[in-house]
Amino acid sequence: MNESNDSYFDGGLLQLIGWEILAVIITLFTAGICLPWAICLLLNWEKSHTVVEGRRLKFTGTGGGLFIQWLKWLGLIIITLGIYSFWVQIAIRKWVAKHTVFEN
Repeated sequence: MNESNDSYFDGGLLQLIGWEILAVIITLFTAGICLPWAICLLLNWEKSHTVVEGRRLKFTGTGGGLFIQWLKWLGLIIITLGIYSFWVQIAIRKWVAKHTVFEN
């Protein structure tokens, strides 16, 4: 079906909807405190269904790790009177990339 060097995504819509509902429930029932865990749940699903040049991706980040990063970023935003907020989107993408590896 797929050549060994193909890149593709094999996740399904119903799976995505289910994981997103679970993430919303987790976030709502914890008043937003567990949002980093919900985000990592979705990132894990996305990366585990992504194949790049025949190699499946794996997400190694954790909700606790992301929570710590958020605290650090929040501190930097406060210290810089909001200026660091412009860099947070890049910092998030760097964190995700750092925690995305090939499964094998």
